[in-house]
Amino acid sequence: MATSTKTSQGGALGTAPPAGNRASGDRQGRRNLLHRLDLRGAPYAFVAPFFVVFAAFSFYPLLYTSWISLHRVEMSSLNLMEWVAFDNYTALWHDDRFWNALANTFTIGVISTVPQLLMALGLAHLLNYKLRGSTFFRVAALTPYATSVGAAALVFTMLFERDFGMINWMLGPFGVDNIDWENNKWAAQTAISTIVIWRWTGYNALLYLAAMQAIPQDRYEAAAIDGASRWQQFLKVTVPGIRSTIVFTIVLSTIGATQLFGEPLIFGQGPNGITGGADNQYQTLGLLLYEEGWKNYQMGRAATVAWAMFLLLILVFVVQRVLKRALARSS
Repeated sequence: MATSTKTSQGGALGTAPPAGNRASGDRQGRRNLLHRLDLRGAPYAFVAPFFVVFAAFSFYPLLYTSWISLHRVEMSSLNLMEWVAFDNYTALWHDDRFWNALANTFTIGVISTVPQLLMALGLAHLLNYKLRGSTFFRVAALTPYATSVGAAALVFTMLFERDFGMINWMLGPFGVDNIDWENNKWAAQTAISTIVIWRWTGYNALLYLAAMQAIPQDRYEAAAIDGASRWQQFLKVTVPGIRSTIVFTIVLSTIGATQLFGEPLIFGQGPNGITGGADNQYQTLGLLLYEEGWKNYQMGRAATVAWAMFLLLILVFVVQRVLKRALARSS
């Protein structure tokens, strides 16, 4: 019986894994856990810095701006807020300056965006050919974009000067009297749009060029075999092939036009730059925001203008999506 008991006890003890095997199993379990965390958690770890920066510098300011827009706040006492609910939005709705700035933003946006994108499309089409020194021309096209807005606006302000500007000097032989580019509404908006066109045409041209070079060459060869001319190839092959890029540049240009600020501010050459001229003839939404916040010191109303600009961009995005789906269904 004693021998049997020892054997059974020995057998029972023999069923337990050795200490070395248990340690090896624990290490293997930890490795498996780390492997699973690496596979599932690594993507989130890689994108986490972006979301942290976005939350700190974009999302939180957006929420805080919306909170400020519901208060009466002065820059001299930002810690003192008076709750006014939607009074700032109601006042903005009935403010003629807001509708004037909105109209100016729209007209300057149209005057600058349409020629800009058409010129960029034509320039990209030319750069898409095998030209001698094509690299130089591509770099030259991007140079205006690399130029600071301050330097560009100052140069164009001198060019559009009423009495001694080069533009009026060139128009003189054609019988055109000196144009007061700053004080005339449409002349001022045309001059500001010229600055925008000069700065952004080359940038959009390179975007179009990159999209054109991604179009397979066999499409052009098939079109040439069918007897299509260069112009027909451009309309039937190139433009449909870069349609998504064209939509992207339209959205990008719309956002830039809505936020237009530096060009009209410097073009005004002083106090008139903030108000968009003596009669607000070229005041944009960006200038109105600056005037409310940093001239009138009303941060609540400035935040309201900022949110109006944000809601306007959302509206533009929704309209763009609706039009895109409508065009997709019709085609």
